Amino acid sequence: MAKKRANGEGSIRKRKDGRWEGRYTAGRDPTTGKTIYKNVLGKTQAEVKEKLKKAIEEAGKLDIARAGQYTVGQWLDLWLENYAKLKVRPSSYQTYQGFIKNHVKPSIGDIPLSKLTTMDLQQLYKNLLESGRVDRIEAKSKPKGLSTKTVRNIHQMISSACGFAVNQKLFASNPASACALPRIERKEMKTIPPDKLTSFFDEAKESGVFELYYIDLLTGLRRGELLGLKWDDVDLKNGILHVRRQIMRQNGAVVEAPLKTKNSYRSIAIPADAVEVLKTQREKVGCGSEYVFPSPTGGPISPDSVLHMLQRVLKRAGLERVRFHDLRHTFATLALQNGVDVKTVSGMLGHYSAGFTLDTYAHVTTAAQRTAANTMGNILSGAVR
Repeated sequence: MAKKRANGEGSIRKRKDGRWEGRYTAGRDPTTGKTIYKNVLGKTQAEVKEKLKKAIEEAGKLDIARAGQYTVGQWLDLWLENYAKLKVRPSSYQTYQGFIKNHVKPSIGDIPLSKLTTMDLQQLYKNLLESGRVDRIEAKSKPKGLSTKTVRNIHQMISSACGFAVNQKLFASNPASACALPRIERKEMKTIPPDKLTSFFDEAKESGVFELYYIDLLTGLRRGELLGLKWDDVDLKNGILHVRRQIMRQNGAVVEAPLKTKNSYRSIAIPADAVEVLKTQREKVGCGSEYVFPSPTGGPISPDSVLHMLQRVLKRAGLERVRFHDLRHTFATLALQNGVDVKTVSGMLGHYSAGFTLDTYAHVTTAAQRTAANTMGNILSGAVR
């Protein structure tokens, strides 16, 4: 016979199988009006008493009836359209759409939201790291698993959606908060050595792409920012480039998108030589496109194309293979090594702080500090009798 307890404390009984069971009221079904009962089990009465107390406390924080209305996939769709869409950039919204459609729903989309566990998410992340890449033409040569950065971004999205569910009393706690995430392996930063730049530019001229890579090495623009430049952004008279958009690939299409952060919207001064390079580029493009570096059809050029082009130029010039982003590193390294102050370099790169630039290029600034220290040491030593 169930042991009677005070109202709201549930009831405890010993079952025929020898285990103890605690039963409590978790709410009412909004459709039928019937009471929703839940139970907890344990080996001893004391264990069940403790579990029952905790369960009742959590039930008081939850809207049990509503929690049972959604699957994980349904909740993510609802969260995306009614919450995330109002807070994130359009490009991030589209990225989240792809994450949910291609990676989350096929794996855990049908799990009832209230039953989603940390282990469900751990298994999802493990599978995505091993074989999560969607088959597309541009991804044929890439590994089958998603990158650690992408998996961490998917986790961040799920965690945000689950956090909102906690806020809406659909979860007692966020199951994503206890997940172990893969470490981001930072790729080695490479640069084109100063004594190899002549060979690089010679081959770029031969390949007809000198202007594009010259402007990028001069300004440190991100690939998408460089490709997003339009002639309206170029002030040749005053020697200024206005960075206002980026070109990126979304769902297989090459599109314009807002910049990464508010600091990415910036104006960069360029020297007279760069103005002449851009005048040459304008003559090459003619009136056929609004973009400074357009595709053959006049529209935005694919980010993949300029990367493949870069590898061909490097190979023909007999230079080591580098990523397109390493051109940005080359700009920053050369600027810092030649006396440009960190704050100016940070502003040109569109970083959110000079501190971030210092951390990223610590190897360069440390060398500069050593040179400065030696210089000061020589000055002071000469003054000491």
